[in-house]
Amino acid sequence: MRRSYFIMSIENKKNKFPALLLKWNREKNSRTMPWKGEKDPYKIWLSEIILQQTRVEQGLHYYKRFIKTFPDVNKLAKAPDQKVMKMWEGLGYYSRCRNLLSTARVIAKDWKGKFPDSYDEIKKLKGVGSYTASAISSFAFNLPHAVVDGNVYRVLSRFFGIKTAVDTTEGKKYFNTLAQELLDKKQPGIYNQAIMDFGAVICKPVSPECKQCYLKKQCHAFINDAINEFPVKEKKITIRKRWFYYLVPEYKNEILIQQRMGKDIWLHLYEFPLIEEKKKLPDSQIKKLTERIGVVSNDLIISPLHTQQLSHQKIHAFFIRVNVKQKPTLSQNGIWIRYNQLKRFAFPGIVRSFLETFK
Repeated sequence: MRRSYFIMSIENKKNKFPALLLKWNREKNSRTMPWKGEKDPYKIWLSEIILQQTRVEQGLHYYKRFIKTFPDVNKLAKAPDQKVMKMWEGLGYYSRCRNLLSTARVIAKDWKGKFPDSYDEIKKLKGVGSYTASAISSFAFNLPHAVVDGNVYRVLSRFFGIKTAVDTTEGKKYFNTLAQELLDKKQPGIYNQAIMDFGAVICKPVSPECKQCYLKKQCHAFINDAINEFPVKEKKITIRKRWFYYLVPEYKNEILIQQRMGKDIWLHLYEFPLIEEKKKLPDSQIKKLTERIGVVSNDLIISPLHTQQLSHQKIHAFFIRVNVKQKPTLSQNGIWIRYNQLKRFAFPGIVRSFLETFK
């Protein structure tokens, strides 16, 4: 059933939108986060990198730990890779952590510890795209660059009834142009934070708070009962299924781990020697996997199935514990460590879930 609100022209809606958004921000926005209102570009950058593809509730704890351990970019730049990777453990998308370290060292060396203060220079930093550069430049330096993320796509597509797919080149260009046009140039940082907060607490992906919305009388999606139709996406995500069989060789009070190398997920994290198969194997074949690497033992324990969902992959893993009478050399990246040393190394989530049951 259509709601009988006055339909404004697109230009009138464009003129109305910023004022309504900022009114909501002044009067109703009670969302609090430790980096909100922050002017230190290092802290803003750190929060933005942590929150890439991560929920605020999950990233908050990591942000606080990083700020406490590395209060400035120079402290982060000097930190050992393994220490930083271990602190990042559990956040996923570990390329973000590698980029974080790389960028910290560039700023410490090439910029003498001072963050660049222009959009173009910020965007040149490793791991920093248009969105992150806009956030840092507007929040820290009050520069007029609009942020465009999932929240912004959703709010603008619903309000204006935009049917151009957000995951196309045309769509991205259109939304970036529109977002920049709507931006309050006098207070870009406040405006950018407001639209992201609005998308997070009012114009939510599921069950948005339309009754509390300051924009509903002009919102195309609300007026036309089409909330769930926006934003429009063209592409469907295909999930790749992978089957990992981890061999866990144990010798007395030591265990063998190895570092992941090559162009694949979890680069530089640690795991156990791995055999990947195209499908799930029957138990009888699982028991023979150890023979492929020259380990013959009847003393095997096969774990229950462990799974981990990534953005485009689902990992299924079994862990095969093998007691050996002598240490086999399985990989040039392999090292034997004592059980109590496991906590020093950064592991993928699926390996950590196994280690939580490890006895």
